[in-house]
Amino acid sequence: MNIIIVDDVHELLIEGLSEVGHNVLYLPNATRQDILAHLPGMHVLVIRTKTQVDKEVLRIGSDLKIVARAGAGLDNIDLEEAEAKGIYCINAGEANSDAVGEHALGLLLMLFNNLGRAHNEVKEGIWLREENRGIELAGKTVAIIGYGNTGSAFARKLSGMGVKILAYDKYVSGFGNEMVKESTWEEIYTQADVLSFHVPLTTETTYYLDEARIEKFKKKFWLLNLSRGKVVKTKSVIEAIKNEKIAGCALDVLENENLKNLNMDEKEDFMFMARHKKVILTPHIGGWTKESYHKISSVLLDKLLTFSPKN
Repeated sequence: MNIIIVDDVHELLIEGLSEVGHNVLYLPNATRQDILAHLPGMHVLVIRTKTQVDKEVLRIGSDLKIVARAGAGLDNIDLEEAEAKGIYCINAGEANSDAVGEHALGLLLMLFNNLGRAHNEVKEGIWLREENRGIELAGKTVAIIGYGNTGSAFARKLSGMGVKILAYDKYVSGFGNEMVKESTWEEIYTQADVLSFHVPLTTETTYYLDEARIEKFKKKFWLLNLSRGKVVKTKSVIEAIKNEKIAGCALDVLENENLKNLNMDEKEDFMFMARHKKVILTPHIGGWTKESYHKISSVLLDKLLTFSPKN
């Protein structure tokens, strides 16, 4: 098959596909124009986050049989159009789940113990102990929304921390065990001290956390988002922080991650978050480790080799 890879991947994916006789075109710095120019005659398109696989891409890639995302999620692919054209879409969501779980735990510990602020203060010669007194995870209730690869990985990382773990997933059931309680939104509204999102971005999950949902929580809670930026409505989160409905938040994803291309409204929201002492922001690196870079290509290679003979 003819395979085009339009973003940076570990060399093992390229080598593994080439070794079994596939023709691989590797264009890690491809622009949209490059992609459209090389798509005709290609059977597999391998992407990461930057490439939007929309109707135009799928129309020009008329020979495509597989679109493979080197990472988690499929939100940058027009799945409805792909299905209509008989194109199979896959990802490697399981490959970076440990990285996301560890990142989520790290962010939570930073929030609870003011680690980022304390670090910056000491570097400036400021030594404040009482002002940076933390709180402990033990005894808290952590609610995980989405119990797939990353949600379950986060639960495993939390399992030795002495917390109660509630998990809700509309599309998965029967996962409750001694570590995690399969839960409902109603239980989460009543019990949660921490709310962590691990869901794909779909029409259903866009602004999954908004003002109306925040108001249903009985307690002030801490927010983590390591899924996609538009899963939480930024303005609703800002208002909840101002009103002390949200005690603090850590976001690895933003609604608009192109910080050089924010409109005035987005800039105002971003500056509030960036300056607030109870907000931690990281640049979508939750699943971005040296190990996951290798594992993503390894998982994707296995899947492509499995599907190749059938196509």
